[in-house]
Amino acid sequence: MLVGVCDFPGSYAFPPAGYGGIERWLWAVAVGARAAGADVHLLGPGWLTDLEAEWVRKPVRLEDVTAGSQAERGLRDAGYDLLVVGHEYPSLAAWTRTWHELDCDVATFQHSPVFQHTKTAFDGKRSRLYCYSPEMIERYAPHQPIPELAVHLGLNEEEPPAVAGRDLVWLGRIDEEKAPHLAARAAQILGRRIRIVGPIFDEDYVRQHEKLLTADHVEWVGELGGQAKTAALRDASVFVYTYARNYVEAGAAVFGESLRAGTPMAALTWRKGTCAEAALCDQTGAIAVVDPEVDDETAAGKLAEAIEQAQSLDHRQVQVSGQLRFDPARHFEGMATRPC
Repeated sequence: MLVGVCDFPGSYAFPPAGYGGIERWLWAVAVGARAAGADVHLLGPGWLTDLEAEWVRKPVRLEDVTAGSQAERGLRDAGYDLLVVGHEYPSLAAWTRTWHELDCDVATFQHSPVFQHTKTAFDGKRSRLYCYSPEMIERYAPHQPIPELAVHLGLNEEEPPAVAGRDLVWLGRIDEEKAPHLAARAAQILGRRIRIVGPIFDEDYVRQHEKLLTADHVEWVGELGGQAKTAALRDASVFVYTYARNYVEAGAAVFGESLRAGTPMAALTWRKGTCAEAALCDQTGAIAVVDPEVDDETAAGKLAEAIEQAQSLDHRQVQVSGQLRFDPARHFEGMATRPC
């Protein structure tokens, strides 16, 4: 099988070293496809040029290809069986024109809870949309979505054997939608230290919760990548997952990242059918499902209870389960199979 993994015209490098959503997923698919025995071409100019020593890199984007051009003939002659792309592409007329000339399947994962696709973007067979949670499946039901847990990878993030860590950790972009202040308050209730890892996206949010986010039990680490990021996850006793009441998580990378590192998760959710429910089980984490009408203090208290529950889980078993469920080769094989 020949697979083309198309880069995404964003601001992050391919593959990313730290933060990134679609970018980390595309790299995981490329790695997983190769591990599953497929031939892989990295399509698009965004991929790091030093990958050429080990990967076939073709710096062309389908949406920039003109009809009848040499670039189009080259893509057609390559004989791709599957293209893997960011979720916007199948709704982009210029991209789909070229894709239709290649006579291959296309697969993508829904990384946004709000992006609107064209009615003809997916048929559930030749063009396939994958969604993480029951919540996302319901939101994109008209496009015949297929349930699948997304796998994300960055550079040099191979996980060493699990250990029983010490402090709590929260990782993600720091803004109102991700709500790390709830994690900080839950840690404070328990008298635990917590490390906040990630880039600041909203300075106003940080100022609003400054007293809590700068308390003595909170350590700000900043954005990490590679081995430093993996170590921050592995060395924690529990990963604390939060988000805002009105936010819909399309498919957070942190579930796979934390579990593969052997760190159990304590998740705060506001309804059933979320990504946390899809990703976690009794052996890998604890979920506090809280009525969105309650105040932050009550929610943080429920999250604190989930942290204590997750604390008792076996880190080695968490890692075994995480590496099975969030295996890049398994993820690719699930996406590469056309439904009957």
